[in-house]
Amino acid sequence: MTEPEPFSGNCPCLSGEQYSDCCGRFHGGGAEAATAEQLMRSRYSAFVLLDAGYLLKTWHPSTRPGELEFDPGLQWRRLDIVSLQRGGPLDTEGVVEFKAYFRHDGERGVHHETSRFLRVDRRWYYVDAVALHR
Repeated sequence: MTEPEPFSGNCPCLSGEQYSDCCGRFHGGGAEAATAEQLMRSRYSAFVLLDAGYLLKTWHPSTRPGELEFDPGLQWRRLDIVSLQRGGPLDTEGVVEFKAYFRHDGERGVHHETSRFLRVDRRWYYVDAVALHR
């Protein structure tokens, strides 16, 4: 049995960079996200690629679920970063508001969230959604 081909091409986070130069380096463990926005983008890409291991690894232990299940009818299409509060390389916390566009069983939708991130021992973690926008 052969290993599945690694993802190649433009990064799913729509940064315009190749996956290997963008979120792929975080997913593969070759680098750590330097900002809350980078972690947000890499987590979005992990949802696109169904990478539960990366999502759980980057989820703060205080709020991390025991496991993740993906909805097979859900396809993530686009990520838009709406706003950032702190979350830079020297900060210890940050907030990222984003819109993630998806298709679910043929219907289009938008997941609009404001997420909270913490940096602990030089690593960023997703903590929780502080606001879900309707």
